[in-house]
Amino acid sequence: MAQIPASRRRMIGVRPATTAQLFATVVGAVFLIVGIVGFIPGFTTNVGDMTFAGTDSDAELFGVFQVSILHNLVHVAFGVLGLWAAKTAAASRLFLVGGGLVYLVLTLYGALVDKASDANFVPLNTADDWLHLGLGVGMILLGVVAGATLDDLRGGRRTARDNRT
Repeated sequence: MAQIPASRRRMIGVRPATTAQLFATVVGAVFLIVGIVGFIPGFTTNVGDMTFAGTDSDAELFGVFQVSILHNLVHVAFGVLGLWAAKTAAASRLFLVGGGLVYLVLTLYGALVDKASDANFVPLNTADDWLHLGLGVGMILLGVVAGATLDDLRGGRRTARDNRT
C-alpha cells in the first residue's frame, strides 16, 4: 500500500498535524456521536417523550442526563464545530479553551437556575451540571496542554509548520 505524504495526510484529514488538532478531533467526534445517540432509543430513555426544549422533556441519555431535541442539536453542532476547528492548531486550541469556558458558564447557569422553571430551557439536571463542569475543566486543560506541548517538545522553538496555523 502506498504511503501518503504528511502534507497530503493533513489535507485529507487522515492524521491531525498537532496535538491540539488531535484533541479537537476527538472531542468534536465525541460530541457529534453523543448528539446523534441522544435521538436513539436504547441509548436514550423515553425518546417518545422528548420535547424540543424545556423541562417537559422526560428523555435521558444513558438514563442519566436529561436531553431534549435542542440539547442534542447543540451537541451535534458543537461536534461539527470541533471537527471543523481541527483543521488548524490555532482553531483547535480556541475550540478547546473557548468551548471549555462555555461549559463552565453552562455549569454555573445549571447550578443557579431553578430546574423546574421555564428558564431551564436546555434542559439541565444535576448530572448534566457535573458533566459540564468536568467537560469545561477538561477541555481547557486539553487546550492549554496542547498549546504548551508544541513549544515544550521543541525546547521553545517554533517551526514553519507552527507558523502556518
